[in-house]
Amino acid sequence: MKSKWLLLALACVLWGASVGSAAQRNIVLFVTDDQSPDAGCYGNAVIKTPNLDALAADGVRFERAYCTTASCSASRSVILTGMFNHANGHYGHQHSYHHLSAFDRIKSLPVRLSKAGYRTVRIGKYHVAPEAVFQFDTALKGNGRSPVQMADNCQDIINSKDERPFFLYFCTADPHRSGGSVKGAKYNPNPFGNRPQGYPGVKEVIYQPQDLIVHRFLPETPVCRAELAQYYQSCSRIDQGLGRLIKHLKDAGVYDETLIVYTADHGIAFPGGKTTLYQGGMQVPFIVHAPNMKQRGRATQIMVSHVDLTPTLLDFAGVDAAGTQGRSWLKAMKNDTHDDWNEVYASHTFHEVTMYYPMRVARVGRYKLIWNIAHGLPYPFASDLWAAPTWQDRYTKGLDAYYGRRTVGAYINRPKFELYDLESDPDEINNLAEVADYAKTLATLKKKLQAFQIKTHDPWELKWRYE
Repeated sequence: MKSKWLLLALACVLWGASVGSAAQRNIVLFVTDDQSPDAGCYGNAVIKTPNLDALAADGVRFERAYCTTASCSASRSVILTGMFNHANGHYGHQHSYHHLSAFDRIKSLPVRLSKAGYRTVRIGKYHVAPEAVFQFDTALKGNGRSPVQMADNCQDIINSKDERPFFLYFCTADPHRSGGSVKGAKYNPNPFGNRPQGYPGVKEVIYQPQDLIVHRFLPETPVCRAELAQYYQSCSRIDQGLGRLIKHLKDAGVYDETLIVYTADHGIAFPGGKTTLYQGGMQVPFIVHAPNMKQRGRATQIMVSHVDLTPTLLDFAGVDAAGTQGRSWLKAMKNDTHDDWNEVYASHTFHEVTMYYPMRVARVGRYKLIWNIAHGLPYPFASDLWAAPTWQDRYTKGLDAYYGRRTVGAYINRPKFELYDLESDPDEINNLAEVADYAKTLATLKKKLQAFQIKTHDPWELKWRYE
C-alpha cells in the first residue's frame, strides 16, 4: 500500500499538484469508432467540431498518434491492455463467427484500476473478450450512435459523492460504417448511422458534398464526396456528445481534476484507411486534457501509439504498469521532448476472420517500413468496405483505374516490403524498397522490426529465420 501512494505522489509532483483528493485522478477515455483526425483543431475548416476544438485549446493535440492495428476489436484490445494484439492474443474481431479473444492471463486496464481503488465504468461499444479479462465494475446502457444520450447516462457516475476516483471508458459507435445490403436497396443508404428522426439531444449538422475536404488517399469523385458528407455528419454528432459529457464534468466541479483522452480505434472506414497500415488507417485523433497543465492549446510532435495508452493512464493513477509493452508519455507530453519519441510499431493479423493478412510496420522518423507477410495473396476486404459505393465506383472501372493516388491493382496486389519517406511522400506512393540508394535504410528498418518482434513475442518473427 505504501508503494502505491509513493507512485501517486510522484504522479502528482509531475503535474505540479499536491497529493489531495482522489478526484484529482479521475480518467475519461473517449474512443470513437473509425475516425481519422478530421476536426477543426486538425486543420479541417469545413467540419464542425467546436467541442473537440475547445478541448484541444484547453489541452494538448498530438499530431503523430497512431493505432497499432486498424481493426476494431484488435485495436481496442491494445488500448485496454498496453500490449500488441499478437501478444495479448486478440488477433481480430470478437463478435459472431470471428470469435477471437484475448488470452485469459492478460491483465487489462479496467481490472488493474479497479484493484487500485477506481470505480471503473464503460458505456457504448465494447467489442472485446473475454469479459473476465476486460471486466468493468459497471456497464451503463446507451446507444453508441446517440452520444448526447450516452453522456447524460453518465451523470450519476460523475455526480456521485463516492470518494473513489472514476475511470470512464466512453465509446461511440459513430462514425463506423454499417455495410451490406438492406431490404429494397443494393447498399445501406445511410451507412454512417444518420437517420431522418435524428438522435436525442443532437442537432444534426448537414454537409454539402461539394464543400468537403477529401482525404488524399481517397478518390475525388461525386460518389466519394456523397459518402464523406454522411461521415462528416456522424463526426459532428460525436462532437455534441463530447460537449455534453464535458458540461457534466464541469457542472460537477471535476473537469479540472480529470484526465481526458480523446482518440479513435483507427482511421476512417474507407479503403485506404481502416484495415490497412497506411497512414489513412493508422493515424488517429489524439487530444489530451490533464489536471494542472501549465501550457495549454499546443501541439506536440512526440510519436505515440495506442500501446502507450494503458501504461500512461496507469502512470497517472499511480499504478504499476508491469507487463505492458508501451510506455507512459506523461513527462514527454509535458516537456514536449520528442527525441526519444520518434518511432512506433504496428502489428495487424485479422480484421474479419476471412481477412487473414498479417502485416508489420516499423516507423522510424521520416521512414516507414511495411512488411506484407502474406504478400502473395490479394489484399482481402472487409465486407462493408468492399460493398462501399466509393470503392465499387472505382473497382468496376478496372485494375488500372485510380483510387486516390494509387491504382486499384496496386491497392489489391502488394509487394513483400513497402518503404516510404513520409516527409517527401506522405501519400505512400513511391516504394523505395527496391531502390539501391535506400538499401541501407531498408536494412536498418528490417533489423528494428525484427528486434521489435522479438521483444514483444511476435510469432511471425520466426519467418525472418526460416526464410
